[in-house]
Amino acid sequence: MITQLDLAILDWIRHTLHCGFLDFLMPLITLFGEDGIFWIAMALILTAIPKTRKIGFGMVLALALDYLLCNLLIKPLVARPRPWTHRPGLEEELKLLVKLPTDYSFPSGHTAASFASASAIFFRTRKWGVPALILAALIGLSRLYLYVHFPTDVLCGALLGILCGFAAVWMVRQLRQDRNLQES
Repeated sequence: MITQLDLAILDWIRHTLHCGFLDFLMPLITLFGEDGIFWIAMALILTAIPKTRKIGFGMVLALALDYLLCNLLIKPLVARPRPWTHRPGLEEELKLLVKLPTDYSFPSGHTAASFASASAIFFRTRKWGVPALILAALIGLSRLYLYVHFPTDVLCGALLGILCGFAAVWMVRQLRQDRNLQES
């Protein structure tokens, strides 16, 4: 369901915030969420380092949960069209900024993966988690700025990501406790 408030917020962003600098910056920021590659790479690096291994495992698990729920379950089930389909003629203008996504809009996969990863970091260490959450929020904002998601897509993506991050950190702790019990 597309609400008038969703479209009004997107149109406000489009008419109020758009400028040359942000037209350059927002596509760069959105790249950090593209296919989750940045977050996957970070998770693998953290997993390879003994001191940060638990954070890395949490991120890997959070990303896996997010992918299953967001991309394989919710997006096809809801099948929400992208915002530009409600603004004839805007698609050509948007192609100049980013390659337009071909999948469904709800929830935002960029935002969900970013918040899943950032939350997994945050629930283990605030020191790295706060900057990660700021980056996740900027990625979500970029999706609105680029008119490829509705505000409710981004909001629900963030909530889903946070839940996946929390669940993943909890599961890693449970697995660690079970392992410690078996070793004693």
